[in-house]
Amino acid sequence: MAVVPNRGSPPAILLRESYREAGKTKNRTLANLSRWPAERIAQLRAVLRGDKLLPATEAVEIVRALPHGHVLAALGTARRIALDTVLPRRAPPRRRDLALALIVARLLEPAAKLATARMLDPATASHSLGEMLGLGKVAAKEVYAALDWLGREQPFIEAQLARRHLKDGALLLYDVTSTPAFARAGSTSKGAAANWRSMATAATIVATGRSWSSA
Repeated sequence: MAVVPNRGSPPAILLRESYREAGKTKNRTLANLSRWPAERIAQLRAVLRGDKLLPATEAVEIVRALPHGHVLAALGTARRIALDTVLPRRAPPRRRDLALALIVARLLEPAAKLATARMLDPATASHSLGEMLGLGKVAAKEVYAALDWLGREQPFIEAQLARRHLKDGALLLYDVTSTPAFARAGSTSKGAAANWRSMATAATIVATGRSWSSA
């Protein structure tokens, strides 16, 4: 196989054969491969060298494959709505990344904090979220520290979200499925009534400027 320079154009790739005639070595062109993709030319070179070629399924061994599609969708949506920008920038970048990971992980695979640390750590990961955020090794104490930080920064984050999404007098409804309440029809027990009142109170929040009050 010969590469022939071509003034003002890409070089010509020619498949040539050598032969002897009248005691002299000559070449003749068997095919012009200039239009072939580079990958196919490389494969032909390997065949001509006598290299052993294997099917892709045999040449590559998959050691580990992490689920990725749902991570890409959830993390991409979080970034598209700029959720990460409401996290205070005064914190170290790793803490902010961990906080974002905890939020997204809660959507993908709700679990205890220790289990969440395991699913983010590269050694025990159950999806690609930790790798996408470049977290590396994740310790459980880091997860708890990030949660404590989120708790301390809650007023700041709420104010950021309110300024971005709410106007004066806007009505905000949120899910309180983690607050169980059980009562029979016609029940007058004080406990049941208190549960229903707490749910009704938590179900509607009215935004008034920068402060929040329950209705």
